[in-house]
Amino acid sequence: MSLADSDAPRDCPFCPRLVAFREAWRVREPLWHNAPVPSFGTAEGRLLIAGLAPGLRGANRTGRPFTGDYAGDLLYDTLIRFGFAEGIFEARPDDSLSLVDTAIANAVRCVPPENKPTTEEIRTCRPFLTATIAAMPRLEIVVALGKIAHDSLVVAMGEKMARYPFGHGRQHRIGRLMIFDSYHCSRYNTNTGVLTPEMFRAVFANVRAFLTP
Repeated sequence: MSLADSDAPRDCPFCPRLVAFREAWRVREPLWHNAPVPSFGTAEGRLLIAGLAPGLRGANRTGRPFTGDYAGDLLYDTLIRFGFAEGIFEARPDDSLSLVDTAIANAVRCVPPENKPTTEEIRTCRPFLTATIAAMPRLEIVVALGKIAHDSLVVAMGEKMARYPFGHGRQHRIGRLMIFDSYHCSRYNTNTGVLTPEMFRAVFANVRAFLTP
């Protein structure tokens, strides 16, 4: 099974609100991706990064996770710094950036209005996250960017959220996998001081220490 096999189809019909939203943006911006955003990286990776959902003018526009908005600037700079990516990130899908031993996927594959998926949309999209995990036979660590991604991961792995509470910098063992928690690298979190670049890099320093090159 490849990562592509775990992705939602371009015209995924399962969440009516998200379908209507992306179709409206297809009319408004016909050159944008405006579809479920596929996973990025390698199925042979030992690291999976789980985000929340595509940003409207970021991944929803470009078709690659965390590409086209501030969150990607911080994420990919950090991944390059710790050897999980190489090349030059230029915020477009045809740049020279590639991931090393790593894949990136979102808990919700379509852009939600106001960046807020509903509980039902998170639940409906969870099988794609489960399939991404299943498609990565060498997977050891998942970095959960934010509480929604963390909670969806926990449920996708057959556990109860209450047993594994989210917290920045926390680490949880669930079966064969370690979950490393981080606040989401959104502009809002960094502008308000909820997350600093140093805090974010500290999470990936711990991941790098766990995963020998």
